[in-house]
Amino acid sequence: MADGTLAIELKGISKAFGPVQANRDINFAVPRGTIHGIIGENGAGKSTLMSILYGFYKADAGQIFIGGKPTAIPDSQSAIRAGIGMVFQHFKLVQNFTVLENVILGAEEGQLLNRSLAKARKVLEGLSRDYDLDVDPDALIEDLSVGHQQRVEILKALYRQADILILDEPTGVLTPAEADHLFRILEGLKDQGKTIILITHKLREIMEATDNVSVMRRGTMVATVKTAGTSPEELAELMVGRKVLLEVEKKPATPGAVVLKVEDLRVSDEHKVERLKGVSFEIRAGEILGIAGVAGNGQSELLAALGGMMRATGKVTLNGAELPLAGKGSDGQSRRRAGIAHVPEDRHHYGLILDFTAWENVAFGYFNEPEYQKNALFMDNAALREDTRRKMEKYDVRPPIPGLAAKSFSGGNQQKIVVAREMEQNPDLLLVGQPTRGVDIGAIEFIHNQIVALRDAGKAVLLVSVELDEILSLSDRIAVMFDGRLMGFRDPEKTDERELGMMMAGMAGQGEAA
Repeated sequence: MADGTLAIELKGISKAFGPVQANRDINFAVPRGTIHGIIGENGAGKSTLMSILYGFYKADAGQIFIGGKPTAIPDSQSAIRAGIGMVFQHFKLVQNFTVLENVILGAEEGQLLNRSLAKARKVLEGLSRDYDLDVDPDALIEDLSVGHQQRVEILKALYRQADILILDEPTGVLTPAEADHLFRILEGLKDQGKTIILITHKLREIMEATDNVSVMRRGTMVATVKTAGTSPEELAELMVGRKVLLEVEKKPATPGAVVLKVEDLRVSDEHKVERLKGVSFEIRAGEILGIAGVAGNGQSELLAALGGMMRATGKVTLNGAELPLAGKGSDGQSRRRAGIAHVPEDRHHYGLILDFTAWENVAFGYFNEPEYQKNALFMDNAALREDTRRKMEKYDVRPPIPGLAAKSFSGGNQQKIVVAREMEQNPDLLLVGQPTRGVDIGAIEFIHNQIVALRDAGKAVLLVSVELDEILSLSDRIAVMFDGRLMGFRDPEKTDERELGMMMAGMAGQGEAA
């Protein structure tokens, strides 16, 4: 519980990476036993500031106080000793280890591993019970849902006796139900006297979960306010420096000819388990079809099959021409040539090569385009760099440096690189999965506007998102998936989150035809 004392205080923190000033003279304080939100656009300096607090970076200037005492944090082990734990957006877990093995990894006591495991099992049982973090200690990480993997990360920090927990975009990969459970866990941690720092782009989460919120913009701390005394509109304006439309503005759709027709599409995974079970629908020119559903119910396989990443059976036609679903001509490159662009759900695994530069990533899948060719043998790298610079400027990628490695950009700016590459190809059909995952409010507004602009230009859009408000605000029609099947179609003007949630749980009937 909050008692008025400060768990953390940062004074005059500054950090530069070459010419880029990531943090500039930041002062920041968090009362003990509270949930404190930090928001800001991609590249605002939030993650850099927390990386300094966790010992990943050393500040160029400034002081850190933990519990009122000046504390040097040169590395993450020092942070852990100071009672700080961090749960990253992309989990740091060994997939083929058990929960128990992951929890003690790096915190073993002595050379007798069995003794460490036995002690950890007892501690883990107590932590799971006290904080509603129910996870099987003997389960393999690779067999757990994303939500349960996140609980393991929290258990790791608590096992190391963390009193301060930093969570970086914790709901970016969670379903709505998993996110709700996470916030119940955080409330329980707060009640036990823990201090939580929550980095998120989602204003609804800030308003519902935090006691106080600090706003960063372009490397500076521009405001700290009590959450109860502010509003989403005020926070959005503080983040971006201008008024932001929190609702998507779009005219009614005027659908044209059928662009994509899918009939009895079926996909089985490597274990021969059927993931898509006879899916049929169509999308017309000038229309956005949104697919809602809890992650793992076939949406990913649908995008992969249509994007040429998985073999399938059934029939798919694009502008009246049948697309191969297996064998020759069924790959992603052939899909691009046919007029399909694809923003994949997982930018790290399928959208980018992180060690490559931004301009090299912009070339992926499109390096054979005439404007990128110097001759039959070589790409025109100068043209690619210039094209990337233009895309970065249009999509406000920060920093706008085409030669910077993709891994050096924040997650939201990485997403903008992928979105820019695909949307700027003028496709007939855009497949887009989780378009605003890990993206700030200003960039969300921009990406949504770009999707609507494609629709208004007569393109067909298939949108997959776990964010129901995104599905409701962007879609012209909504389809709901459950267990590899389409549960039915809804008009976004005539449905709500409750009805869609019931359909996502397999509890509602068919409704409108495809």
